[in-house]
Amino acid sequence: MSRSAAPKAARDRAAPKAARARARQLHDQLHHHGYRYYVLDDPEIGDDDYDALLDELRALEADHPRLVTPDSPTQRIGGEPVSSLTKVTHEIPMLSLANARSAPELRAWVARMRSHLDREGIGDPDFEFVAEPKIDGLAISLLYVDGMLVRGATRGNGEVGEDVTHNLRTMPTIPLRIAGAPKVLEVRGEVYMSLSDFAGLNERRAEAGLSTFMNPRNAAAGTVRQLDPRLAKQRPLSMWCYGIGRVDGVRFSSHWEGLQWLREHGLRVNADVKLLHSEDEVVAQCEAWQQRRGALDFEIDGVVVKVSDLELQRRLGTVGRDPRWAIAWKFPPTTKVTTLRDIMWNVGKFGDLHPFAVLEPVHVGGVTVKLATLHNEEDLARKDIRPGDEVIVLRAGDVIPQVLSPAPHAVERSDRSSPPSPPERCPSCDTPTVKPAEGVFTKCPNRLCQGRQWQLLKHFVSRGAMDIDGLGEKQVAVLAHHGLVRTAADFYRLTAEQLTELEGYGEISATRTVQSIAASRERPFGRLLFAIGLEEVGSVTGRNLAERFRTIDALLAAGAEEIEQTSGVGPKMAGRIREQLADEGMRELVADLRAVGVRMALEGPPPGEGPLAGTTFVLTGALPTFSREEATERIGAAGGRVTSSVSKKTDYLVAGDSPGTKLEKAERLGVTVLDEAGLLELLGG
Repeated sequence: MSRSAAPKAARDRAAPKAARARARQLHDQLHHHGYRYYVLDDPEIGDDDYDALLDELRALEADHPRLVTPDSPTQRIGGEPVSSLTKVTHEIPMLSLANARSAPELRAWVARMRSHLDREGIGDPDFEFVAEPKIDGLAISLLYVDGMLVRGATRGNGEVGEDVTHNLRTMPTIPLRIAGAPKVLEVRGEVYMSLSDFAGLNERRAEAGLSTFMNPRNAAAGTVRQLDPRLAKQRPLSMWCYGIGRVDGVRFSSHWEGLQWLREHGLRVNADVKLLHSEDEVVAQCEAWQQRRGALDFEIDGVVVKVSDLELQRRLGTVGRDPRWAIAWKFPPTTKVTTLRDIMWNVGKFGDLHPFAVLEPVHVGGVTVKLATLHNEEDLARKDIRPGDEVIVLRAGDVIPQVLSPAPHAVERSDRSSPPSPPERCPSCDTPTVKPAEGVFTKCPNRLCQGRQWQLLKHFVSRGAMDIDGLGEKQVAVLAHHGLVRTAADFYRLTAEQLTELEGYGEISATRTVQSIAASRERPFGRLLFAIGLEEVGSVTGRNLAERFRTIDALLAAGAEEIEQTSGVGPKMAGRIREQLADEGMRELVADLRAVGVRMALEGPPPGEGPLAGTTFVLTGALPTFSREEATERIGAAGGRVTSSVSKKTDYLVAGDSPGTKLEKAERLGVTVLDEAGLLELLGG
């Protein structure tokens, strides 16, 4: 061996040791930054820096496959699909909970516990309680051995669940490794999907022509039980931890102490879980949660109250399948049973036929409900809902009422009507309907269908599109009925005099509506692309197309291959967008909108340039005049970038009313805080 070859051979032998050290270093850094981002919502580095560390680890593992370990951050991506879900027996059963629906019922629960302990000769203890929001998700159990996640399972019937480890490993809120963990640790929690993530997922599915999910709980539960982990990776699941099951190697004296241990060791515990010292405090907390329910970004259906002292829990024991030491304060019901009179069909803006329910009027969620959504024909068939059935109706907050399912006894009737099917002719224009081979929906193919045109007009003026104040569903219907508006461009030809002749308009309201219509001419180009009704183009894709092509003329001239280069656009979507832009009717609409002065180009410099190039913003709270979307677009047009979380790399936090914890983090990290006036100054007015 030559003298020059020897050092090289030594380096080759040393490489695995150096690679192992670097891989472990990258593991620790990525686990740390993932914890800061997903658990604490307080990142220290930006997304690009995190991705760079992850890419480096992937490259190391590709060169040295033996470095791949079960706790590697690269293993969250998901492996091959499993053939089936295997059964898992819970060593300690996951119990159900008794319910309380009022303060007297909760106080009666406390009295029963005192009576039981008195019979046991324990006397009258000073209870401490832990109150936790009852997340409406899917209960799971995570088993860690020597700090490594080895199994994740659903609750099932409380004694036997299903192994869903392959999907839970893809969730960034679940640590693959817990430093300083005992020999065996079972963590219990709830997997859920936030309301904002659920809305975004449904928007993306609708843009892709896929069926949408009925509610966040079904979306989360269905995702966790998928056989293919790659699908779970694509869906935004989160988790709150609410307790500890089996544990070997560490002892806790209270439930509260266990929750603090979980929080300190990188697991996500809801920040609003409270330690309370009296019945009065518990009642006040439950009532406060009930008031806050509609303002949360996740669904809750009650509050879980537990005795904190673990020795008292042991002494209290269980009754049947319910622990004596815990209870669920359930919020007033948002479901009722009523009779489904009929199933009718609406035409969507792209010709899709959507079923809706005509109900025997029922009082639910504080209002009388006569109509409810049935989502789509696929969902209708899956639920097997038929006219004449007694059905369960849900109304939660401001959500459109929906039919969940037939009442359990309804499906047992021998005289049920036949299963409904989509109409063979459009209910609006009487054109024969079609069902595309690859489509989810039966459609009306008539582009001039009055039902379709009405939906497009309603969409054009809606929030997120052109956002025209004073023009809601009722007003658009009146304008269309009187022949004042046929296409979106006709809105811009309306006069205050025309409006004052219609019911519901006075001089002041008519003038304000016309002024609002005029102001919408200046909406950003991306909003226009969303508003004109291109199938598969939502608000995000509209903004991406605007940034890619800058002008309507450039977009109209683009081929499918050019459109495909837009962020978030695949080959099929690009072809569909190109096909719609080439349609003569769409080109006429664009020309008509151009003629009435609607903005057809993206102002400002190309990406990466401009007065705010290289600066990062976070928005929080309600601004006086800007919507969150408008502020984002203005910052982007000036070359800046808007992210969702405050970190050391954030340059500016723009704070409006009720800014929340992001303002506290920005002040702690020394990030410059602006109000709307300060933002306008940066933007040059």
